[in-house]
Amino acid sequence: MRSSWLQSVGLLVVSAVGLLVGGVAWFLGASRVADFAWAAGAVPVMIVVAASILQALRRGTTGVDVVALLAMGGALGLGQYLAGAIIALMYSSGGALEGYARARAGRELSALLGRAPKVATRYEEGGLVQVPVEALRPGDLLFIKAGDVVPVDGLVASAEAVLDESALTGEALPVAHPRGQRVRSGPVNAGPPFELRALCSADESTYAGVVRLVRSAQASKAPFVRIADRYALLFVPFTLALAGGAWLLSGDPVRALSVLVVATPCPLILAAPVAIVSGISRAARRGVLIKDGAALETLARARTLLFDKTGTLTSGQARLTAIETQGTQEPEALLRLSASLEQASQHVIASAIVSAARERGLALCLPTGAQEQPGAGMLGEVEGHRLRLGSPAWVGGPEALTRWTRGVLRRMGYEGCSGVFVSIDGRLAGALLLADEIRPEAPRALRLLSRAGVRRTVMVSGDRAEVAETLGAALGVDAVLSERSPEEKVQAVLSERAAGVTVMVGDGINDAPALAAADVGVAMGARGSGASAEAADVVLLVDRLDRLVEAMLVARRARSIALQSVAVGMGLSLVAMGFAAVGLLGPVAGAVLQEGIDVAVILNALRALGGGGLSPAGHGLPEQTVRHLRTEHQELRPVLERVQSLADRMDALGAREQHAELVELDGLLRERLLPHEHRDDSELYPKLARMLGGEDPLGTMSRTHREIAHLGRLYHRRVVDLGEAGPDAVEQRELRRLLYGLGAILQLHFAQEEELFEAVS
Repeated sequence: MRSSWLQSVGLLVVSAVGLLVGGVAWFLGASRVADFAWAAGAVPVMIVVAASILQALRRGTTGVDVVALLAMGGALGLGQYLAGAIIALMYSSGGALEGYARARAGRELSALLGRAPKVATRYEEGGLVQVPVEALRPGDLLFIKAGDVVPVDGLVASAEAVLDESALTGEALPVAHPRGQRVRSGPVNAGPPFELRALCSADESTYAGVVRLVRSAQASKAPFVRIADRYALLFVPFTLALAGGAWLLSGDPVRALSVLVVATPCPLILAAPVAIVSGISRAARRGVLIKDGAALETLARARTLLFDKTGTLTSGQARLTAIETQGTQEPEALLRLSASLEQASQHVIASAIVSAARERGLALCLPTGAQEQPGAGMLGEVEGHRLRLGSPAWVGGPEALTRWTRGVLRRMGYEGCSGVFVSIDGRLAGALLLADEIRPEAPRALRLLSRAGVRRTVMVSGDRAEVAETLGAALGVDAVLSERSPEEKVQAVLSERAAGVTVMVGDGINDAPALAAADVGVAMGARGSGASAEAADVVLLVDRLDRLVEAMLVARRARSIALQSVAVGMGLSLVAMGFAAVGLLGPVAGAVLQEGIDVAVILNALRALGGGGLSPAGHGLPEQTVRHLRTEHQELRPVLERVQSLADRMDALGAREQHAELVELDGLLRERLLPHEHRDDSELYPKLARMLGGEDPLGTMSRTHREIAHLGRLYHRRVVDLGEAGPDAVEQRELRRLLYGLGAILQLHFAQEEELFEAVS
């Protein structure tokens, strides 16, 4: 790639220097020196063009380069050296622009490629030595440090290995492998260091197999046909026929040369690359690396999008999604105690629980006597309470499988999430549910992709069917393909390609073959694997799915401008060809006129440097304001959880306990949540409405605020009317109904607002 760009730059320099030296010599009266300099600037370009045409003919194709070669050759053969030099400069400029785009993409991509393991730590003579992965052999005992990529397939030789396998399988949550279990190369060690007994060499490992799949998929792609070459099918025969007819009728070969000079397809050779490179530059400013013009042109015509799930439509990281409590235990207290104990664990799930507690501003304390049982859970003391965290059997033994526990396990199965059960002082107190959440920008991105011309969206995942289908239903994709291996993902892509131009979006090692097989492969490069970034044609350097929407809009604008420039430029060239054919335009004058046409279409093509984004300039809230709004939502999450939890726990509470908690929740709603909703409606929404435009863009959202306020007032009146003895059976039923309704509308409203914040950030 780099050598091709250097050749293009070299030709540009040679032709430019030849034209300049010839111009100076002509001005000084040295016409022979000028002719020689102009010829010297054109000949190297002719040689390269001729070689390129021969290569194309061997592949059974041709293009507009034929006209350029004939024009340069005819100009030199008939002594029109200046015209030849001008044509050479125009041709080499277009090649240099395309080469620059490819070289720039290659430089930026090199920073992303580094995930593939290059060295491994091996036991040798009682010590640890770093060796190249190529040196690994079956039977070697390896030491896999925390955060390392497993370099080869092998057997776990330690008590346990906790691996992040999302890049291979699509499973977002880490997987624990006990001693003696086989693991594949590619996952990241998400737990403490462990030992691995190698079963094969690096060339025979799972990762190497994926690389071979990538190469095979890339080889199966049909060759791309440039805009210039597509137009050449009609333009080249017409030009040759017109030039030949002018020569035949006039008997003057210069007449034919004049036609060829003004027919030199510089709008194709130059304007189209300028528009395409401008589009690539525009996309790069928005954090999207498009590797070459072929990728941009193809992306502009995409109609079908396939998405991986983990790390693409979801965040790829475990997050606390719900707190289930039993008895009188409050959700916030359960989380605080659990997170305090989990501070002593290196498990990635523990990190997610601790992060959730800190996001809610909970004060954590240091545990004592903390012990971690690999594959089971944690135990220890926090503030004088004995805690156990882990599976139901570890937390409470066989008797822990109560009706409540089975209900939580069913919910985990339905929603495709994981759970950490918690016992306090020997009594099962609750469970913390964790899942790989949908990216905040994903729903909006899918809607915008539909408006941008995408007709079909398909989710292709290696994850379990129930998890993938739940997510697909939430996002509204057209089809869900679950439990797919890398080979099956390639087959899915090839099947969709038969119906039209197809884009595949992914981030893991297991996505790389499918990315290579698609018409356009898009990698989530901010956190994705090097294999996927290398196989892809487009890399999202910013970890946001909506940047793909921008890339498509930019690509379509750039391609539209390129076609517009080509149409206008070639139209003007056709008019000039008519004048040249009847002898009203000579070769040099034609070359100068063609230069004027080139300048006009290039200026038009440069419009692709701007526009094509999702929103006009200045559209959006300040980043600090958006951060503040998100923080407010995070701080109010415990109130939402309290609403749901109290509705669930009312039957387990005594009458006076019910009264106390109902009154306390009423205070939280009136002092924290309802004032927040009122401020949003009166202060934030008017600002957003002005940005979004239209008569009343946030009318439905304001209606939700009014409904929340209405339910809050009803709840307050019922709580005020309660006696000290607490609610009776009828009052309990009405209060529970109110709490469930309020909780549901708050959850939906918060989700809508957070998506709105993504849109204006």
